Order: sequence, then structure tokens, then C-alpha cells
Amino acid sequence: QAEEELKAAWSQQAGQLQEMGHRERLLRSDLQRAREQLESFKTQVMQVCSPSAAGSTGKSVTEQQVIEKVRQISDENQKSHEREKSLQKELSSRLSQEKEVSANIEVFKNSLQKLQ
Repeated sequence: QAEEELKAAWSQQAGQLQEMGHRERLLRSDLQRAREQLESFKTQVMQVCSPSAAGSTGKSVTEQQVIEKVRQISDENQKSHEREKSLQKELSSRLSQEKEVSANIEVFKNSLQKLQ
């Protein structure tokens, strides 16, 4: 009976090891697929950000290159927004000045008409 119990336990452990091996193969496959997707994504990002820098050379794009390019684009975007705000402020100021000058011209015209 002890021998039968040992065989059953051995069989159960062998089945568990087999299942663990199967899971490991699936995980390795998923990991490889994820790596390929990441590499494809990095290449796509670099092609969008800098078409001459990615894909055409056939070299692998590093995460650091992608991060730097995205950071550079983000910085440029921030500067553009700041410049746009500055220009809007300047435009608003000039429009105010123009309205003031127009109002002064009207006052001047009315004064001239009255003097004539």
C-alpha cells in the first residue's frame, strides 16, 4: 500500500511538473511576443517622432532613445504653448492700444469739426 501511495504521489508530482513546464513555455512565448510588440512600438514612436532616425537603418531603437525623443517633443510643445500665450497677450495688448488710439482719433475728429 505504501508503494501505491508513493507511485500516486510521484505521478501527481510528475503531472504538476509537467503542468509547470507547460506554463513556463506559455510565459516564455508571451514574454517573447511582448518584447516584439515593444520593439515594434518603439520603432513606430521613433518613426513618427523622427522618421530619419528609426526603421530606415534597421537598427533596434532603445528605450532611452524613445524617452529622449518624447521628452524633446514634450519640451518643444511646452515652449510652443508658452510662446502662444505670450503672443496672445501681446495681441490683446495691441488691440487695446488700437482701440484707445481709435477712440482718441474720434475725439480729435470731433474736436476738429467743432473748430471748423
